[in-house]
Amino acid sequence: MNARRWTAGLLAAATAVALVGCTSSKAQEKTCTTTTDGIFECAPDQRSAPPKLAGELLLGGTYDVTEARGQVVVVNFWGSWCAPCRAEADDLEAVYQATKGSGVNFLGINVQDSRDKAKAFEKGRVTYPSLFDPSSKTALALDIPPNSVPATVVLDRDGRIAAVIRAAVKQEGLQPIVERVAAEKLAPN
Repeated sequence: MNARRWTAGLLAAATAVALVGCTSSKAQEKTCTTTTDGIFECAPDQRSAPPKLAGELLLGGTYDVTEARGQVVVVNFWGSWCAPCRAEADDLEAVYQATKGSGVNFLGINVQDSRDKAKAFEKGRVTYPSLFDPSSKTALALDIPPNSVPATVVLDRDGRIAAVIRAAVKQEGLQPIVERVAAEKLAPN
């Protein structure tokens, strides 16, 4: 049983490092960190190319993250059936309200839900938009399996993954990360 746990932990760590876009060179290992809370962050010069993120909004219309270049985008994967998602909604909204004036956008991505359940979940909880991803296609493209929600990904102003949190967030944990990424400058072309 201990060997299984060790192997599972090793696989989870390898997946997380791959998701964040860090490589295994010694210099880069020093710039990519994992906290005891399971938060993965990479320094600006170690981030991978921007992920593709586009789709249909829950309340109608479409969204393409490329239109948000120059802004920090906090992407939260959630489902109405997810108890930790309900628990973190107030904290996400609080961070959104506290940081939106500094060039930060939030985007939810609803997975494996009906549109009616997803709309009911959001009503009165959050004011930022969400993509409707009932098949989890968008989530899977970003290596977020539906059974791992909630998950939050922070994209820097260049659209690159700066941080990944694979757990429910609290305002006091998320807001400093978002503020740190928002304080960064755009990468030179």
